[in-house]
Amino acid sequence: MPAIVINTHAGHELDTVSDAVDDVNVLKAKIWDSRSEFDSTKDKTTFRQYETACDRVKNFYKEQHEKQTVAFNIKARTEFKSRKRARMGIWQAMEMLDTLVDESDPDTELSQIEHLLQTAEAIRRDGKPEWMQVTGLIHDLGKLLYLFGSEGQWDVVGIDTVLCGRIPLLSVALSPIKTYTPVLRWQPDFHDAVYSTQYGIYEPNCGLDNVMVSWGHDEYLYNVVKNQSSLPAEGLAMIRYHSFYPWHREGAYTHLMNEKDHVALEAARAFNPYDLYSKSDEPCDIEKLRPYYEGLIVKFFPSEIDW
Repeated sequence: MPAIVINTHAGHELDTVSDAVDDVNVLKAKIWDSRSEFDSTKDKTTFRQYETACDRVKNFYKEQHEKQTVAFNIKARTEFKSRKRARMGIWQAMEMLDTLVDESDPDTELSQIEHLLQTAEAIRRDGKPEWMQVTGLIHDLGKLLYLFGSEGQWDVVGIDTVLCGRIPLLSVALSPIKTYTPVLRWQPDFHDAVYSTQYGIYEPNCGLDNVMVSWGHDEYLYNVVKNQSSLPAEGLAMIRYHSFYPWHREGAYTHLMNEKDHVALEAARAFNPYDLYSKSDEPCDIEKLRPYYEGLIVKFFPSEIDW
């Protein structure tokens, strides 16, 4: 009978390999907030030119700032909880969204599905983790709200999420609020004695989970996926706050933040270049990329979710 040779080092070698894999996974998890690289050669001054934007964009923001009231936002959240609009998978939702032209965006005329893929591909090229790639892929799917019967695009799209129940100070340079500030004077909440104070209806350092940001595609999608996906808290923050430019770019509302919000702020800032500066890239080959992204989707979502 041949002798059985036992490798006494096998267990140690296995532990070493396992530790190395763990180290790599830790590194992969950390790089989500490293500086973006794909946009290093782009002229960023050519983006978000609201002063020279077409009338379609200017009229959109005028209507949005006039109608995003506290009363409307309470009503919108109540209606969200009261009915299911559709049940479908993520890729099907992307195809459905592709019929929409975003009236708020001055940077691109590309289709919605191309913007989603451009964002995800830029994140992928920079070696960011899979959960962040998927976040980039789906971040604008909340715009489906327009196709589900919203009151208009003003309560769906736009990169100017603001805080309801607290009117922005006119001396603060919020973009694109600074371009359309005069319209705020016709907003029903503008002259409210409470809303116009420093904290409005909120308490100092109450945390953004306890405030009401203007209803739109970000807040809608966040509420759709927060309990129907395995995305981490950072990915959910990227979705919820990617249009909250007064906060993550202009530094407003920091007096309402709690400790948790600082991580959310870093997430929103880390995501922003991929959303904003990928729009000038060449169109994506949708069918070529589809198998890769469908493979990622199943890692974080069931085959269908409620919308």
